[in-house]
Amino acid sequence: MQTKTIIKQGTSLLMAAVLAACATKSDVKTDGTTDHPVFPPVNEVSFSFKHQKGTFPTADELAQIKAGMTKDQLYKLIGRPHFDEGMFHVREWDYVFHFHTPGQGKDNVTTCQFKILFDSNKYARSFHWKAVDPQNATCPASASVEVMPQRYTLSADALFDFDQSDIEHIRVEGKAELDELADKLKTVSYKRINVIGHTDHLGAEGYNQMLSKQRADAVREYLSSRGVDKDRIRTRGAGESQPVNQCMENMDRQALIACLAPNRRVEIEVEATN
Repeated sequence: MQTKTIIKQGTSLLMAAVLAACATKSDVKTDGTTDHPVFPPVNEVSFSFKHQKGTFPTADELAQIKAGMTKDQLYKLIGRPHFDEGMFHVREWDYVFHFHTPGQGKDNVTTCQFKILFDSNKYARSFHWKAVDPQNATCPASASVEVMPQRYTLSADALFDFDQSDIEHIRVEGKAELDELADKLKTVSYKRINVIGHTDHLGAEGYNQMLSKQRADAVREYLSSRGVDKDRIRTRGAGESQPVNQCMENMDRQALIACLAPNRRVEIEVEATN
């Protein structure tokens, strides 16, 4: 009788364990969606998971996650789930992901939970994020990295009439180039625009310095007239100090002027927001 009682109790415990293993945290529909995703507490990360505090996925890995992927494909891409999801009929996987975000989160790290829901055929169908630290973070978090400025180089010969530097003397072809750039700037997010004027070395150094700054200022005024925020445009004249082309001084003067044309330019640097 005692043996039967033990067997009966063992069977009950086994059934309870199986039912618990089959259970899902969220009410997952057959199409792999839910109206109310339920995330497990972060402190319940599986003890069998070696990195109990979560992992740092790459942007490339996350970009590859798509609906229709199998569990094997996801396992290979981002590893096995970080929680004990159960043994049978599991239709949700949960992860704890960290992102390097200087200036945000504990130790400059933002923590998010990530949930994958599967349809009745075990294909991934929907994905859900939850911010953990800080709680108001955007997930997945984007790391703050230095973005190199985008540079546009415009020929000063195309922009201005000879020896001119004011907005009234910007040439037609120069205006066309600046119009195109202004239209681009209206569609992108940027922090600052740097306009740097350059000249060749012909003429007095002081005059060239002044001319280069005046041309940069004229470009600023024109871009502002086309709707670009003037307060975010900085100008500087580099004069003849930063040539990009070296020419033989014994050349015919007209040939020398032509050779030095790349040095007569206006550079526009667009500093993107991080």
